[in-house]
Amino acid sequence: MLETAVINEGWDNATDWDALAEQAVTATLAATPFAALTSLPATVEIAIRLTNDAEVHQLNAAYRGKDKPTNVLSFPMVQPDLIEGLANTDDGEVLLGDIVLALGVCAKEAEEKRIPVADHATHLIVHGLLHLLGYDHIRDEEAERMESIERAVLSGLGLHNPYNDWPYED
Repeated sequence: MLETAVINEGWDNATDWDALAEQAVTATLAATPFAALTSLPATVEIAIRLTNDAEVHQLNAAYRGKDKPTNVLSFPMVQPDLIEGLANTDDGEVLLGDIVLALGVCAKEAEEKRIPVADHATHLIVHGLLHLLGYDHIRDEEAERMESIERAVLSGLGLHNPYNDWPYED
């Protein structure tokens, strides 16, 4: 069983962030070899924190040595090479990891792309979850693999390709 816990610290209440996060997480898992995580007898938990730039700045400095806010941070709790073995767990609950989004950075990027903040946040949740699953974008071939999954998931959700430099047309 999959559980997506959303902690909303100051983002708008007009958006159903719980539903948005659950949809993004479920679609992302389905597009990877880890789709079975959604139907394990154990609870697989992913925490998503929607917070402000100051908190993300602090986390980015503490954990990545980067003295600035960023759009999304991922904190895996399970080593990527152990994820496949989760199907055999009898612990009852597995904390896959945390995803943290910064409102100001996310809103600014969404404005620059001329897309809704919720659409951009969906992309960042997909991106963050892929990091929890062990995907990365340091090398070109890794980036293409990760971005290909992101494009497919977002397309399946009816959203834009985040790697096009397209704004919505005027």
